[in-house]
Amino acid sequence: MRIDILTLFPNMFDGFLNESIIKRAIDKGLVQVNIINFRDYSTLPHNKVDDTPYGGGSGMVLAPQPIMDAVDAIKTKESKVILLTPDGKKYNQSMAYSLAQEKHLIIICGHYEGFDERIRSIADLELSIGDYVLTGGELPSMIISDSVIRLIDGVIDKDSHLNDSFNNNLLDYPTYTKPRVYRGMEVPSVLLNGNHKEIEEYRKNEALKRTNERRPDLLDRN
Repeated sequence: MRIDILTLFPNMFDGFLNESIIKRAIDKGLVQVNIINFRDYSTLPHNKVDDTPYGGGSGMVLAPQPIMDAVDAIKTKESKVILLTPDGKKYNQSMAYSLAQEKHLIIICGHYEGFDERIRSIADLELSIGDYVLTGGELPSMIISDSVIRLIDGVIDKDSHLNDSFNNNLLDYPTYTKPRVYRGMEVPSVLLNGNHKEIEEYRKNEALKRTNERRPDLLDRN
């Protein structure tokens, strides 16, 4: 898979690309991630990328030319263009699985007070990571990229993500490790008895219980 992220702040991605699982996936050639500064595509003096909004208002608005020209330069028939915006469809695990099947993602990070409405015309999908506003799309682009990359074959063990929270609209069951007793808190005995059928039933019940307590809205989707 190839992921191209269009941003005005490429240095924000240094840690994301050079640590942990994402770095290993890149090193193995399982994914290619390119950080593209769309300021480089500006035809205006001083590579300007924004301007004041027509009709007045506070802040600056991203102009269409640099972003649309940047997308034109890298887009292929296999590309899926994603625009990050607070009014986009709310992102979830099901979408992560769907995007992990794509060959090429182009993710556009907004900034300032928004973007020219005409930029929407080049987007195949508009996404939001939640009902709040950030200073830009850089963090959401990392979140989406991370959630997609970990689902690519060979990045992590497949069983690890098949049991993730939100699969089957359930939160994950509780897990434990050594020591068996810590500060008076004991590991449930069922996890120690070696009966895999009972362990599986326990985990299923605990996942349902946790979901009902913390996210009952997820159970309504089943």
